[in-house]
Amino acid sequence: MHIRILGTGCSRCTRLEQLVRERAAELRPEAIIEKVTDVMQMLRLGVMSTPSILIDDKPVAVGRVPSREEIDEWLRQE
Repeated sequence: MHIRILGTGCSRCTRLEQLVRERAAELRPEAIIEKVTDVMQMLRLGVMSTPSILIDDKPVAVGRVPSREEIDEWLRQE
């Protein structure tokens, strides 16, 4: 599982990264987590709003911080 956290460094982006890393460590320790801060790379990925999460190159949350329960659900999917 490849998780990309897209954010520019705002407080919501930082909170999202902390939450994703915490939940992934517990539920998917093998997951590769990448933080994307470059706006041009975000545009290439098709994301215009932050914070956002892509899992295996599919956007699962755009422009918001999802709940812990949502993140857990995504991490449990195969």
